[in-house]
Amino acid sequence: MDCRVYRKGLVLLLVAIQSQLTVKAQVNWRDSLTAINKQIAQSAWSTDLHLRKAAVNMELKQWQYAVDEYALILQREPRNPAALFYRAYANTHLRRFDLSRNDLNDLLAIVPTHFEARLSLSVVLQQLGRKQEALDMLNQTIQLHADSAVAYAARANLERDMKQDEVALYDWQRAEQLSPRDVTYVVSHVDLLLVLGRNKEALRVLDAAVKRGIARGMLAEWYGKIKH
Repeated sequence: MDCRVYRKGLVLLLVAIQSQLTVKAQVNWRDSLTAINKQIAQSAWSTDLHLRKAAVNMELKQWQYAVDEYALILQREPRNPAALFYRAYANTHLRRFDLSRNDLNDLLAIVPTHFEARLSLSVVLQQLGRKQEALDMLNQTIQLHADSAVAYAARANLERDMKQDEVALYDWQRAEQLSPRDVTYVVSHVDLLLVLGRNKEALRVLDAAVKRGIARGMLAEWYGKIKH
């Protein structure tokens, strides 16, 4: 597994969970959007309706429409956490990383422990080339959320990108300890060990994962990469 590919996938996961829509689902979302637009036109201002409309825009990948909708909400409610977070998410898809960073900083000023905002901000900072700031953010996040495997995995990915392999190994171990049945953490850990030429240690990690209940077949590719 190319860890750069995994990192990209993880980044998308940390920012938000986005459904893979079928054609039928797309039609249903468009029907929902039509219905919500009618409600908005016929009603007094409703933050809930506008949040619902923006959420449907997001499902349809109408990023700019979503940004505009969240902007309307924030004109009335500048401290609305949902609008700040999801406008940052939409702007990330539009590659407006400076705007995303601004919204996430504003959100963290309101809710300092907001887990998803912290992870998202670390991603945005990486996109802006500010890796040390991103690492500092993840260090703080782990202090606040020490039981999060996702946070350790996010930091491990960044550390590997920054060539800090030994600390990345530690973070993969912690991620595995916190989420022992997650195959992704195991193979990412093993991948790094193989890059470092530590094949025996990689084999021990795989065997330990099998003992924890992960099917050996799911790890067959990685067993095959180990040179005995």
